[in-house]
Amino acid sequence: MKSFPVEKIRNVGLFSHGGHGKTTLAEAMLFNTGTINRLGRVDDGTTTSDYDPEETRRHISVQLSLLPMEWQETKINLIDSPGYADFLGEVLEAMRVVDGAVIVFEAVSGVEVGAERAWKFASERNIPRLIVIGKMDRENADFNRTLEQIVARFGQHVVPIQLPIGAQESFQGVIDLVSMRALTGPDLQEGEIPENLRAAAEAAREKVIEAAAEGDDELLSKYLDGSPLSDEEIRHGLRLGVMSGSVFPVLCTAALPNKAVRPILDAIVSYLPSPEARGAISATNPQTNQAVELRPSVDAPLAALVFKSTADPYVGKLSYFRVFSGTLRSDSHVWNATRNHEERLGQLFVIRGKAQEPVTQLGPGEIGAVAKLQDTGINDTLCTRENPVVLDPIVFPEPLFTMAVQPKTKADLDKLGAALARLVEEDPTIRVHKDPDTGETLIEGLGESHIDIAAERMHRKFGVDVTLSLPKVPFKETVLGKAQAEYKHKKQTGGHGQYGHVFLEIEPLSRGAGFEFAERVVGGVVPKNFIPAVEKGVREALAEGNLAGYPVVDVKVTLYDGSYHSVDSSEIAFKIAAAQAFKKGIEQAHPVLLEPIVDLTVTVPEQYVGDVMGDLNTRRARVLGMYPQSDGLSVIQAQAPLAEIQRYATDLRSITQGRGVFTAKVTSYEEVPAHVAQAIIAEAKKERANQTE
Repeated sequence: MKSFPVEKIRNVGLFSHGGHGKTTLAEAMLFNTGTINRLGRVDDGTTTSDYDPEETRRHISVQLSLLPMEWQETKINLIDSPGYADFLGEVLEAMRVVDGAVIVFEAVSGVEVGAERAWKFASERNIPRLIVIGKMDRENADFNRTLEQIVARFGQHVVPIQLPIGAQESFQGVIDLVSMRALTGPDLQEGEIPENLRAAAEAAREKVIEAAAEGDDELLSKYLDGSPLSDEEIRHGLRLGVMSGSVFPVLCTAALPNKAVRPILDAIVSYLPSPEARGAISATNPQTNQAVELRPSVDAPLAALVFKSTADPYVGKLSYFRVFSGTLRSDSHVWNATRNHEERLGQLFVIRGKAQEPVTQLGPGEIGAVAKLQDTGINDTLCTRENPVVLDPIVFPEPLFTMAVQPKTKADLDKLGAALARLVEEDPTIRVHKDPDTGETLIEGLGESHIDIAAERMHRKFGVDVTLSLPKVPFKETVLGKAQAEYKHKKQTGGHGQYGHVFLEIEPLSRGAGFEFAERVVGGVVPKNFIPAVEKGVREALAEGNLAGYPVVDVKVTLYDGSYHSVDSSEIAFKIAAAQAFKKGIEQAHPVLLEPIVDLTVTVPEQYVGDVMGDLNTRRARVLGMYPQSDGLSVIQAQAPLAEIQRYATDLRSITQGRGVFTAKVTSYEEVPAHVAQAIIAEAKKERANQTE
């Protein structure tokens, strides 16, 4: 692919709700630009964008895909991103490196949460947007209904610059409201606007002219004077309006039969900004902590951000980057300012789907990849040692869903740690840690599908087979009452015997206090040198309570009496005696089961508050308060047992059609209700019995 000056580059993200036709539109754009010579289909697993085996199997996008193409002597670096919430990290990676966004809405189902979420992210980054209403050929497709929903949701700055000619099976093309020409047929032949649509087109064009005039003071003055605006003036005004975020042009298409796709390419080139038009960006000098402005120029110092990493089975680790200023060259040395070390670059590539095209260099605004960087990961900035800068990182969401991961075989166990580390390196929305209470290795992600696909990726890329299960809940045990217990460990053998004799007092401590050991032995009935062994025996016995084998917490144990033998007593004897006395004592001290309690903050649209509250009540939750927000959302504060919310990420999405979000943090332990505790204890005893068989 030839090189392009920065003003002839468009870095554009394609975003929508899952299943709304992004990937099909991307495929049609590749076809119309002559980049590919055959249209692939998502259902057949033959699109350029969805090349991952899990994508072709599930017919959904699970990772972003780079799709560079040329149109009107302009290079469009299109990034097709997933629409499902489980793959939000990929959306954020794409958002960080694009200068414009095309947000796709389906003409049948209208505004859904994936597109809303993309719109919010684009707004936060002030990214100019085009809107495409897709699937106009589908049954029940309705352009006007969908447009009304978009305007109601995102405001009056949403302005159609096209109207559809027909809908559903009769969708033939579009009316261009700037040129006031009809574009119909497979070749988008120009013609007169159908008479039955002329009045609607003229009314809609007036709104386009108003929007264009508001984008430029000179045009506004001319418009208010009653002078007509030329087509080029309208386009100029729209371009300025899109750049400032005061206009969001709406287009429509049916990508699967390849209808009205080329005008979208025209709009990307005409209205979305080049990196040059977006202007300088801010970075930080890590040595002085001062802000630095970076111009998108070949003459400026190098600054490139690594925004994605994958494990390629053929070339190894592949790092995707965008050059924000300067030029990156193959077979050169660069400085990683984030980690403060030098990296050697090998061959640079331009990526299209899974295809890799080698290039000698990539200038400002370009997006590419490089293989086998040693110590560079996502969010690292590559620059020169003489001009170190650090670009703002991508802020990834916290995990919402947790599974326990177990290797299937000994060979899998040996490779598991390295595979999980590579997985986290590829996807920062995945976290891995070991639960100190249960000993399980836990993998956290944004949803069930996210973790399922991560497990499949471990098998396919790293040869590690694992099983996934819901994590064990780290229950604990404690006592509510006070008790005393005695145990004498006496064993006679051929030589020295064993003798240890203790009296222990057990009492509860306040919740969260842990464990406390004390002694009030008088008269040396237990010699001082054996008292540490008594404490050690009790501490070891704390690991497994009598009710269900869970650790015992929040107890105070006092050694208050005992006896010893001058020859047979030993540390081991007193340790055994203490452990047995403790086990006897807690049986008499009213032992109870404790469960972890989570502080929940649930944010949902107001219309779902009742359903969410009702669902929380079924989970033994306590709702602490509900606080309406100014943006139509409500925040619900609650506490709930961890055992009841292990699948809450999935359930909340179902209740709120994906619009609800939550945070959860274990903050305390509370006594389990008796009827629930009985079932937990019975299950634990059954599991232990199975293990001993």
